[in-house]
Amino acid sequence: MPHPWPRGCYVSCSPDRCVVTVSPRGARVKVAIVGGGPAGLYFSILMKLRDPSHDITVHERGPAGSTYGWGVTYWADLLDTLHRHDPVSARAIGENSVRWSDGKAYVRDRTTVHHGDQGHGIGRHTLLALLTERAESLGVRVRFRDPVTDAPERLRADLVVAGDGVNSALRARHTGHFGTDITAGRNTYVWLGTTKVFDAFTFAFVETAHGWIWCYGYRYAQDRSTCVVECSPDTWRGLGLHEASHADCLALLQRLFAEPLDGHPLIGRPRADGRARWQTFRTVTNRTWYRDNLVLIGDAAHTTHYSIGAGTTLALEDAIALTGALHTAPYTRAALARYERERRTALLAPQSAARYSARWYEDLPRYINLAPPRMFALLGQRHSPLLPYVPPQLYYRIDRAAERLETLRRLKRWLGPRVARTVGRGVERGFRKDGAHRTLSL
Repeated sequence: MPHPWPRGCYVSCSPDRCVVTVSPRGARVKVAIVGGGPAGLYFSILMKLRDPSHDITVHERGPAGSTYGWGVTYWADLLDTLHRHDPVSARAIGENSVRWSDGKAYVRDRTTVHHGDQGHGIGRHTLLALLTERAESLGVRVRFRDPVTDAPERLRADLVVAGDGVNSALRARHTGHFGTDITAGRNTYVWLGTTKVFDAFTFAFVETAHGWIWCYGYRYAQDRSTCVVECSPDTWRGLGLHEASHADCLALLQRLFAEPLDGHPLIGRPRADGRARWQTFRTVTNRTWYRDNLVLIGDAAHTTHYSIGAGTTLALEDAIALTGALHTAPYTRAALARYERERRTALLAPQSAARYSARWYEDLPRYINLAPPRMFALLGQRHSPLLPYVPPQLYYRIDRAAERLETLRRLKRWLGPRVARTVGRGVERGFRKDGAHRTLSL
């Protein structure tokens, strides 16, 4: 039998309308959230705002203030979305974020600037601290050093939310049911910080004797930036990064990216064995997102390549969708099914963009010898499903012409996904048969 939520009514009002929804208001519903990341914390906030009587606990395995990563990115429309659901936390996030405009690319001895790109950055540590403070102020219990890796049944909760990330222990216990697929990307990358304050979202491509290596840099605080370094496996090994110590790795990368870093150091945390934290990106998908009263959220449910900067936004949107579904459906199973359907649909565009963005970097030699302004233009078009199948020079000309001709713009939008589907037809779930690109294509 599906698990029933106690029925009741709840009225939510915005400046222009009021909505009456089914809600467990007045009944004590116990929710256990495993993982204290953005998705889990924001979900706890929204549930408490819907009904303060909910009994909600967040179980975080790490100590307070401990988190991986440096800064995360988002765009202005996210703040608008958050403000509609919780103005208090939205205001705190906005006030503690920095904003950049423009994009900049260093290629060989040429610097190209593109005006008009605007984004926001915030330290991951700061974001989690703000969400934790807000959750606790509403009565959510946030327990640190409290890992939950075994049977969620012991939590005795009406709903268990698995927000424990890409390596979700709760998901791993039922991999067969969830239909979890984890696909490793081809390139290697390392997530670092720097005291260099980038004035634009910065890309730097450096040619070495062993191939190209590049970085993405963006500001997330008044005195700090994130710097993600990526390269092919051949370049990684050729430069000796696979066996270099953490200190030697940082020293080499600082020399290679001396121009964009402008004399500032790179900052990172070594692994237990003293080496740098190089890794390959893992794309996570699941056939279904829930089992009984256990539901996946954030990176436990899905991941998108870091090069599109959407991970945090998608996690927060998961929390919004799950909260809404639980307060409009009378049964847990119906609510979770609705949540999954809604989010799968919303994820189609960013997942496609992420796959093609990752592929663009894996195919960098195809684009790097273009004139820098043209290469930068195609860098901005890397999400296109048409780009991998059209000669880069021709695509550039089509793209420029499409800016002037509406008919050509419509043809380009119509043709891209269809070309990609035709090329990928007959390949299981969109993977190429030759294995040359381990990324999905629509």
